[in-house]
Amino acid sequence: MIDYQFEILEKSRKAVLKATENLSEEQINQIPTGFKNNIAWNVIHLLVTQQLLCYKLAGQPMYVSDALVNDYRKGTAPNPEKPVSLEDFNAYKEELMLNIERIKQDYKSITSYNSYTTSVGMTLASIEDAITFNNYHEGLHTGFINALLRAIQAS
Repeated sequence: MIDYQFEILEKSRKAVLKATENLSEEQINQIPTGFKNNIAWNVIHLLVTQQLLCYKLAGQPMYVSDALVNDYRKGTAPNPEKPVSLEDFNAYKEELMLNIERIKQDYKSITSYNSYTTSVGMTLASIEDAITFNNYHEGLHTGFINALLRAIQAS
């Protein structure tokens, strides 16, 4: 069952990579009318959220900095004073893919988990719960990214 969850994660992230290829720096930072964030924020938010759910709550070191977490965790928004460069955006997209292999390997050694109830009322009590919920979360944000792309292309 866990291998299936890893497969979902990989396919979801590949879809995000495909949807965001060949975008300009202006496009990844654009916040269309009616939206609260941008494509860059959503992609980096995916990276940060997986780290919080699958590592921090398991008492494991994260592969991202606390500063990145503070800027892209739930409840944050893009800082118009600090647009994301294309170079950084591409590096974060690489991290998305690297973290698939990392969680596959690290999963085997995670033996404890600090229970956490999400904003949608789901209680995560194990690393397996976290991996499964993270896939749900990634699906939501993949939808947001696609909506942002449609809004950007329409403008």
